[in-house]
Amino acid sequence: MSSATTVLQSEQTKDRAITLRNRARLGANKNLLFWYRELYRDQFKDFSNPAALSILEVGSGTSPLKQFLLNVVTSDVLDLDYLDLVFDCHEIDKLDAIRDNSLDVITLTNVLHHLKSPIAFLNRSASKLKSRVKVIATEPFFSLLSTVIFKYLHHEAVDFRISEPELSHVEGPLASANIALPWLIFCRRPEWLQRLSDNFDVTSFSVRPFSALSYMATGGISHRMPVPGFLYRMLFRADLSISRRFPSVCAAFFTVTLTRR
Repeated sequence: MSSATTVLQSEQTKDRAITLRNRARLGANKNLLFWYRELYRDQFKDFSNPAALSILEVGSGTSPLKQFLLNVVTSDVLDLDYLDLVFDCHEIDKLDAIRDNSLDVITLTNVLHHLKSPIAFLNRSASKLKSRVKVIATEPFFSLLSTVIFKYLHHEAVDFRISEPELSHVEGPLASANIALPWLIFCRRPEWLQRLSDNFDVTSFSVRPFSALSYMATGGISHRMPVPGFLYRMLFRADLSISRRFPSVCAAFFTVTLTRR
């Protein structure tokens, strides 16, 4: 066994342990679960009956989506026994378990910024989607407020100076990241977005801000803030409204929706 293979297996073992720990922490954090529930409602708000759709979620290791939509097919690159599929999403076009032109939605939450090449993944995913249906992805948004938080208080890398829309160095599914990458593609670098135009309608894609400080107020995965649930739910509504009224000042996440040609 080569040293590179040994290192990769070690990274995957570590990432599996971290994912299981994070999944347990998320499930125990009621305010964080509420934040995710509201996010999923927002992601699928344009569908009259999401429960009737054929949905693939990419990067389901920690995600609670299946708690709210039982019909979701879960997947991840990590081999976890509660997943429906285990595969490298960069090779989704080669995946026989999902027929071509069969999916209504592919959804990802805080996953694109971990991918070696998010544009390559999105283009390859198109073969599995029906015509005129959606990819829905939620990622960090860089406003005046959130830039300070993500750059100086968050553990994942932020690099605005990249010359190509991909990760220059890959260690493991969790360790590898540039949380600025999706924001750059969809909000700042139209020439990168144009690379999706063969498979997606990039003239009518939507970017919708989602929340400002309400994720941080839950404590996130790593901590739990002592905010009573009833108070958190009240503050969440105001936080969501403010993030959409003043996105460049305070929005912390955004949801992009791409339509398959």
